Amino acid sequence: MLITFVRAIILYIIVLIVMRLMGKREIGQLQPFELAISIMIADLASIPMTETGIPITRGIIPILGLLVMHLLISLINLKSVKAREIICGKPRILIYRGKIDEKALIKERFTINELEERLRGNGVASVGDVEYAILETSGDITVIQKPNKRTTIPEDFNIMPEYEGIPYDLVVDGKIMNKNLKKIGKDYNWLQKEVGKFKIRPEEALLVTFDGKGQIFCQKKGE
Repeated sequence: MLITFVRAIILYIIVLIVMRLMGKREIGQLQPFELAISIMIADLASIPMTETGIPITRGIIPILGLLVMHLLISLINLKSVKAREIICGKPRILIYRGKIDEKALIKERFTINELEERLRGNGVASVGDVEYAILETSGDITVIQKPNKRTTIPEDFNIMPEYEGIPYDLVVDGKIMNKNLKKIGKDYNWLQKEVGKFKIRPEEALLVTFDGKGQIFCQKKGE
């Protein structure tokens, strides 16, 4: 029992490292070759995890081999457009200038109901509101609505919003984020002074953030 427990932990760590090296993608954004490798890794890890008679290396070595294959294919995709099209496929336009492309739906084995479902998932209730719908290689659908149906933005009214930048976490659960303090050109003394306005010390804060407008959000632990 203990051996099985230890083997499971070792294989979990190996799989976790391999998946981390494969990159940060959601399941729905995986390319076909990435999904195939992920499924194979799961199968390879499950066998030596439960069968103690099989050497654990028989699971680890193939997993590392698949990692090498993934890195190699990813490199090829970066270097060659043609190879990328063969391995990952090409995006296909399902709705072009407001009209559904029936031939494209047949080639991709998409039904009208599935198309409507995907459009609703993108916040579009009516097919008539769509100018373009593109089926990406990951299986996701990118929707571009007709100009008169799109959400208005400040640029439509010739308005230039103030620069907002990115908010930085300065304290998380009482821990000082010194790297972020350096990025905004501040130090601990400044942080202590600003957080002191909330009548607490930085170490007592659950979260302290600093946004591009210079505004500070602070919340004390336990509140």
